[in-house]
Amino acid sequence: MMTGESVRQNFLAQMEAIAEAHLPSRSPFFGRLGGLQDGMARSPELLGEIHLAYQSAMHSTRVAVYHLPYLDAPALRARKVQIFVDDDGLANGDTHHYQLTRAFAHIGARLRLSDEEFGTIEELCARVDPPIARFMQLAGELYPRSHGAWCIVEMLSVDWMTALADALARHFPAVRREPYFAECFDNEVEERHAAESLAIAADTIVARPHLLEPTLADARTMAEALDGVWRHLDDIVTKYAAAAAVADDRGEHRLSA
Repeated sequence: MMTGESVRQNFLAQMEAIAEAHLPSRSPFFGRLGGLQDGMARSPELLGEIHLAYQSAMHSTRVAVYHLPYLDAPALRARKVQIFVDDDGLANGDTHHYQLTRAFAHIGARLRLSDEEFGTIEELCARVDPPIARFMQLAGELYPRSHGAWCIVEMLSVDWMTALADALARHFPAVRREPYFAECFDNEVEERHAAESLAIAADTIVARPHLLEPTLADARTMAEALDGVWRHLDDIVTKYAAAAAVADDRGEHRLSA
């Protein structure tokens, strides 16, 4: 018979193993984006596509987090509200969503949707590519039934935000000073969310040991779907790079004719 502490440690160890197996920074997307020629990386269309896919995926998690289960006690509600505040209750009515859009607008992205067009997950899924829609649908499905999807996203977020900032900064050094990146890194918001989500989930599982395996299963499913987000972003960059190479070849042929 496992004690409450052994259940907790088992859960935490397995979550760490899932996170380690799915570190976003290992995706080719970040290196490929950082390695683009400046002219290609500054394409408003490319940046707009990246923004739409990434913002949509992030939007779905920000929506879904409002539906987390098992947080009914007053103290748990207070902890949940702090997470909401960190995302959607910033000073002067700001949000991470608005900050991300401003960051991409400042580097020249041609934005394909306005901020307020990011509404329900169901409606937005019809406006994005299938891999992003699948991630969004899973967020909407998994967040309300266990803490697994929420935890793994929070655990991995600082890794992908660092990798994304590093890739963009190769072409836009000032992007690191954008509040979307700077405030999260300076205040360690993502690390705090990772620790808090794990602590809350571990307490929940100690109280309800039957949730251990479903929670871990949902974490794995969400981690795999997140891998799909980076693969899709890598496909976007690869497509644009290939199109630019074809255009360059055609230009060289015209010059040599």
